[in-house]
Amino acid sequence: MKNIRLITDGSCLGNPGRGGWAAILRYDHLKKEMWGSSPHTTNNRMELTAAIEGLRALREDCEVEVVTDSEYVKNGITIWIHAWKRKNWMTAAKKPVVNQDLWQELDELAARHKTTWTWTKGHASHADNNRCDDLATRAAKEQSSGTKPSP
Repeated sequence: MKNIRLITDGSCLGNPGRGGWAAILRYDHLKKEMWGSSPHTTNNRMELTAAIEGLRALREDCEVEVVTDSEYVKNGITIWIHAWKRKNWMTAAKKPVVNQDLWQELDELAARHKTTWTWTKGHASHADNNRCDDLATRAAKEQSSGTKPSP
């Protein structure tokens, strides 16, 4: 089973506003950068989308470490989601879970792999997280998407 590191970030110019997401996949010495945008969204939706798109890009079952600077994503997928599913996607306050569509997709994609989740401080010393931040911000501004493989 391949051991993959997936680094993710989301950005929003205004919240809600123009959004962007980015993901970097690392396997051995290979690196693939991905990014995309949405014209009207929230920062949390872009953070979730980055993780979803990164996992979606994997063509086989892998051991994946997902590195995110979003405590919302990390806590949501590792802690809160279990109660949400038991309560039919309702919060403790008996309100529908926000971004349920994305949480369900992320849960399904993460279940295909042996997935661990790591939080890193944003805008700090993590080079790949900083690169994701740059790509996501650029995607939000330019409303662009793409991929770039590199050695």
